[in-house]
Amino acid sequence: MLGTYLPIILLLLIAVAFGLGSVVVSSLVGQKKLSPVKLAPYECGCEPVGSAQERFSIKFYLIAMLFILFDIEAVFLYPWAILYKKLGLFGLIEMGVFIVILFVGYIYVWKKGALEWE
Repeated sequence: MLGTYLPIILLLLIAVAFGLGSVVVSSLVGQKKLSPVKLAPYECGCEPVGSAQERFSIKFYLIAMLFILFDIEAVFLYPWAILYKKLGLFGLIEMGVFIVILFVGYIYVWKKGALEWE
């Protein structure tokens, strides 16, 4: 039974060895000439403004998570559109249920005030 998992275990070992080997070789071979310019935070070529440890409002993270959630759900529309003719009426009803659930979630988030940026 363990023989069936041998290719997966071997792949994981190779991936871990490659990752660790890359880090070790890079640290041994790479140059270590630190300067104030290299240690400065990078902001698109502009002079850094403020601290790099600045705190963000929880609203920022909430909006980001909601964007990812609704964006991922919108991605499910593409395969459905490709297979629409093969799925027929059943596929249409399934996608209708999916859109209704998505819309109910959107209304809930909107009513809770999670989309309002202050």
